[in-house]
Amino acid sequence: MKPIHTIEDVIINLDDIIAISKTKNDPLGYFAALYRRVTIRVKEGIEAGFFDDGARMELLDVVFAKRYIHAYFSYLRLEEVTDSWKIAFEVSQDYWPIVIQHLLVGINAHINLDLGIAAAEISKGKNINDLKGDFDKINEILSSLVIEVEKDLSEIWPTFRKILKLFGNIDNFLIDFSMELARDGAWEFAKELAMTSEETFDQRIIYRDQKNKRESIYYYQSRLDCSSDFGYHENCRKRISCR
Repeated sequence: MKPIHTIEDVIINLDDIIAISKTKNDPLGYFAALYRRVTIRVKEGIEAGFFDDGARMELLDVVFAKRYIHAYFSYLRLEEVTDSWKIAFEVSQDYWPIVIQHLLVGINAHINLDLGIAAAEISKGKNINDLKGDFDKINEILSSLVIEVEKDLSEIWPTFRKILKLFGNIDNFLIDFSMELARDGAWEFAKELAMTSEETFDQRIIYRDQKNKRESIYYYQSRLDCSSDFGYHENCRKRISCR
């Protein structure tokens, strides 16, 4: 893991993870490819003045990204990581020809846990509600990413091209829908954490982590309802939206 102080540093580390994944044919690269595209769009948004406070958004991005990147390299070194990331990394090694499960588990770990922590941390001593406008703008960025993400995933795993031909835009809907839903939950968690005392701060994170672990298992096991051509769209949509 290389030092991370700026968004450029985040992108460099994500490139390293993607390169490692390509070399090892490792499914962990799926999430890194998705996250890299999000990070680049956030960077472009900052440069274009899209966010209310560009410096604050870069700080959020860096603190946020560090949690994922540190977890990734810690896992490779067999060091302790949060339960949310542990299960995300472990299930990625269980082959299944539907990429969406790998992405959903990674999204659940990073957004439903890490994003709320990062938002609360950079808002210490401040009114976290001042961050809400820029937090919401991230959703606008996410909605434009699916086609580009598919290209990245196809480069990591060529078989994904065949899956796209088979299922069409179904994965598009699920990725976009699930990420937006996760971000909304992350904001509520961030507000709760911002109002939590220092004495119970870590305990609150542990509780959230355990809850995320259970949801990650649910997302991954949803493959049982998503494995056939017939009913794929409706079954996946119902199981994910009901969370």
